[in-house]
Amino acid sequence: MATTTHDHDERLAKLLNELAEAQRAGDGPDLEKASREHTEFAAELRELWGAVMVADAVGSHATLPATTPSGRPAPTAVLELPRQFGDYELLEELGRGGMGVVYRARQNSLDRMVAVKMILRGATALADDLARFRAEAEAAARLDHPNIVPVYEVGETDGQPYFSMKYVSGTTLARRLADGPMPPREAAAMLLPVAKAIDFAHRQKLLHRDLKPSNILIDENGQPHITDFGLAKRITEDTGLTHTGAIIGTPSYMAPEQVVGNRGEMGPASDVYSLGAVLYQMLTGRPPFQAASAVDTLLLVLEQDPAPPRLLNAKADRDLEMITLKCLQKPPDLRYATAEGLAQDLSAYLSGNPVSARSGGFMQVISRLMRQTQNAPILENWGLLWMWHSVVLFGLCLATNWLSWSHVENRLLYLSVWAGGLAIWAPIFWWLRRRAGPVTFVERQIAHVWGAAVIASILLFGVEYLLKMPVLKLSPVLGLLAGMVFFIKAAILDGAFYVQATALFLTAGVMAIWPQFSHTIFGLVSAACFFLPGWRYYRQRMDAG
Repeated sequence: MATTTHDHDERLAKLLNELAEAQRAGDGPDLEKASREHTEFAAELRELWGAVMVADAVGSHATLPATTPSGRPAPTAVLELPRQFGDYELLEELGRGGMGVVYRARQNSLDRMVAVKMILRGATALADDLARFRAEAEAAARLDHPNIVPVYEVGETDGQPYFSMKYVSGTTLARRLADGPMPPREAAAMLLPVAKAIDFAHRQKLLHRDLKPSNILIDENGQPHITDFGLAKRITEDTGLTHTGAIIGTPSYMAPEQVVGNRGEMGPASDVYSLGAVLYQMLTGRPPFQAASAVDTLLLVLEQDPAPPRLLNAKADRDLEMITLKCLQKPPDLRYATAEGLAQDLSAYLSGNPVSARSGGFMQVISRLMRQTQNAPILENWGLLWMWHSVVLFGLCLATNWLSWSHVENRLLYLSVWAGGLAIWAPIFWWLRRRAGPVTFVERQIAHVWGAAVIASILLFGVEYLLKMPVLKLSPVLGLLAGMVFFIKAAILDGAFYVQATALFLTAGVMAIWPQFSHTIFGLVSAACFFLPGWRYYRQRMDAG
């Protein structure tokens, strides 16, 4: 039965991968056809394809640890306890994750209690699982720090890889937080040695990449110890243990650059984000982002800002809240540059000194305005559409100016050109976008801003009529409306759009000075504002494959 289940999962995963590859190649995968040809997978395909497409839209394919593609638990080695395992007597299971299972054990030769970690699935483990398991053992063994659980021995018994480490008698931070939030000073004091330990790991050129409360053990003296380096990675080299574009980590504690897989550059600031997520939960009793599914959580990480801790817990301290929110900034350069920087602010807080999280000079704000936001990758879905939109917009403007040069004053004719043209193009535009995959929350926001500008542009004809103005008298307002749209895009997507916004605001003045050429001028400028970034993001999508 287990073999049949494993085969089912493998075939389903292969089919999903084929559909995803067809989608990325632009071949338009036919989900209904696939469901008809593989009736045994029809229900699971419809359920999983939406999640795959959403994950691909934000940069990668999300994979949940410890589950197969169908959502069933992965095969595991279940041992009867107690039992002998080489030099160790396995006494009880302490916990298990996506890759390994940990036992409390007695090392007979040294007569001491240890923790023994084995890889799940035993001899049936995949090569990647074995490589990642060995990497975890090697990574932890290189780190000699009082707040990092040390590795004692790495070996193999009866074909079963394992490593032993210090047994920490006590609890985990996750179990502690199950009782509710921690007092602010206790939370800061608990996280301080963790931040210092992570900074030590970073200085050894190692990222943890899976920091969360369950990976922080608390001993009987109340001291924290970091464990589970299963996703650790060398900062200066590519170990090749993670598939390109794969999302790795635990969704609620992952930095945005982890969510977008191979499109995000990870570094020490990524672990700083995770430390901030842990601190957030210590103050509020819940992680900053949590949804019904992993995919929904990933979208929240990308698109939303966390609620300030004091909204969830009035007892949370203001300074500690500022430290937490600085860690959780979407752009990495807005966080603490190092875990040591976080540790210094936690020390300052505990000492009653000012914290750096409260500072932020005017020039720092200005220098960051032109930066891309975490939402910028979604523009790759719009590149080709924006280029087509520039052509449609320029055509409408030329038609309007031609009517004006022909001395046409019939207001309804102009209205039919703009309302008719946009009424036909807008649904086509939206339909083409939807074919590229699920529309994200941010895209819906941008679409509403753009739609509002379109409606306002058409209603200008009605305002002119009510004010008894000549037709096209209010045309310079088009530049202001379009500039407003790009100004909003700059804040949400990419600071480079401030250039387009400025150009369109200036265009409004030029249109007022030369009304006889106003629509041609507006058409040229606005078409360029859409075409140039459209070409840029279209090329990015093509380069990404």
